[in-house]
Amino acid sequence: MKNEPKANLARRNFLRALGAGATVAATPVALVSEAKADSESDGDKRKARYQANSAEVKTYYRVNSYPK
Repeated sequence: MKNEPKANLARRNFLRALGAGATVAATPVALVSEAKADSESDGDKRKARYQANSAEVKTYYRVNSYPK
């Protein structure tokens, strides 16, 4: 009976070490990634993107049967 708790304890320690190793291995990848700058200029950020008369908008309203 004394052998079983030791075996369970060893298995638990192994799983804990495996989990800690995976966490440590994944952490540097997240810290090394570079911050990306915006690719849009100020003019691109401020321009209107919604076009009420576009084909996509008309199809959306037609398919969903919204009143115009």
